[in-house]
Amino acid sequence: MFRTVEMPLWALILLLLFAGVTFASHFLFPSVRWFFRRRMERAVARLNERLERPIQPFKLARRHDTIQRLIYDPAVAKAIAEHARAEGVPEEVAFQQARRYAREIVPGFSATAYFGIAIRAARWLSNRLYRVRLVDRRTESIDPDATVIFVMNHRSNMDYVLVTYLAANSSALSYAVGEWARVWPLQGLIRAMGGYFIRRRSLTPLYRRVLERYVQIATKGRMTQAIFPEGRLSLTGGVGPAKLGLMNYILSDFDAESGPDVVFVPVALNYDRVLEDRVLMEAGASGGRRFRLRVMPMLGFLLRQLRFRLAGRFHGFGYAGVSFAQPLSLRQFGAIAPERGAQDLAVELMGRIRAVMPVLPVPMVAHVMQAARGPLREAVIDARVCALGTALREQGACVHAPLDNLSDAARAGLKQLVARRFLITRGDEYTVAPGAREMVAFYAASIAHLVDASAAFVEPDGSGAT
Repeated sequence: MFRTVEMPLWALILLLLFAGVTFASHFLFPSVRWFFRRRMERAVARLNERLERPIQPFKLARRHDTIQRLIYDPAVAKAIAEHARAEGVPEEVAFQQARRYAREIVPGFSATAYFGIAIRAARWLSNRLYRVRLVDRRTESIDPDATVIFVMNHRSNMDYVLVTYLAANSSALSYAVGEWARVWPLQGLIRAMGGYFIRRRSLTPLYRRVLERYVQIATKGRMTQAIFPEGRLSLTGGVGPAKLGLMNYILSDFDAESGPDVVFVPVALNYDRVLEDRVLMEAGASGGRRFRLRVMPMLGFLLRQLRFRLAGRFHGFGYAGVSFAQPLSLRQFGAIAPERGAQDLAVELMGRIRAVMPVLPVPMVAHVMQAARGPLREAVIDARVCALGTALREQGACVHAPLDNLSDAARAGLKQLVARRFLITRGDEYTVAPGAREMVAFYAASIAHLVDASAAFVEPDGSGAT
């Protein structure tokens, strides 16, 4: 038992290596994970004390556990069997495909990444780029046991940043994110923030069922979500129709009698400057939705903004406005008219979003310049912006004007449009620059539905040089 055993050095190294790995995997790693898990639980408990809607246990569950729960769900198991029969493959192959879909969809929320990094970065970036205006938050009166889903129009990829910042004191949002974000290192960051990915292409019945069950399980788990019903960025500047996929998933599993209520909070977002406006206009003109990521123009834009910042000439991109509409309870919605489905729900929600669309300086000036038949003097633009803003306020629109002064709004809008060379000046007259009429229409379109609905506002007569 105590005899000396001789062995080669390489064998000793391998033996020690295997022993070290075994010790780490069976004793060290579980202890370390337990230590950090305990720290995270204490941190989340402190966070929940200040949040309006505490982070639910479903969101804090380990990603592996959620994936296992999803792929062994009875509905998913049935879809696996159907997929195997339809494709003529063994069920084990179909099961592995479902597992890959689940791993692709399920996030791995990190409270540290969300509250320690993401919210601080979102606050810093939002306030550096825009003057943020928030109107009428209506989430405080919602049943604390209900599942809250923020429903937003999609103007810019800045939407994610802005709403994350503004909802920081409410709860941790879980976004439905498109395939564009499945690139390193963005993919890991979005998962750590609680976002889940949705494919736009190659939607097999098995994938749809896995996604459907994840959304339904998360909704029953009271996870606060944020979705963009339009699905993609607006190419026209206006609010488009909603896609029904996620709403169908939620409605089909909703139990008004025993399950938690689902409350949709419509949120309208608008900007004086959409960072991707030129890319969106090009995509719209080409008749497709493929956005070409051109590295050199993007780097040029970033370097110009950095140069302006260093020279003290960067004054931001104007205003960003966020308005909250009246929440819609799915339980009450169904009680009023049980036969109403996802289409009716989508129309109602998008109507509420349109009704509270923030009216900002650039869209107002853009509307005035788009409607003009010729050059306009600054005094005429000021008068027309004041008339438009007053009429919209009277009908209940959310007019975000600096210092509540519509004349200041006219000047702020003119400054932005002239700086971007969408308007040109000759003396004290302004006119739309050649080739910029589509861009002016893009910004005017964000409030066009409000202007059309305003019977009080009538465009003043005359071509403008008066």
